[in-house]
Amino acid sequence: MKKSVLTRYRVMAYVTGVLLVLLTLGVIAKYLLDLDGADGFTRVVGIAHGWLYVVYLVFAFDLGSKAKWPVAKQLWVLLAGTIPTAAFFVERKVTRELEAKTADNTPVTAKA
Repeated sequence: MKKSVLTRYRVMAYVTGVLLVLLTLGVIAKYLLDLDGADGFTRVVGIAHGWLYVVYLVFAFDLGSKAKWPVAKQLWVLLAGTIPTAAFFVERKVTRELEAKTADNTPVTAKA
């Protein structure tokens, strides 16, 4: 598996996670605090999160298929973009696991 596949997933996990936290804060500001301007903010961030979540799904599915994950793990990673802050924790766990796996498969070169 190429390192670029993991990098694409990591970037989209962070982008999706940040947008979801911002969306959650916007919804709190809109409905609980009744702040002016929260309606427009929530609309823009919601649309951005929705479209970028689709990109996240594509990259996460690509990573899962190349890493040969079981279906349950694949679903958990795909759903992590819908739970505020979950994307950060799942991304960290997935990165550690895959970097350890690729480090084991890396051939050792002899020094001259």
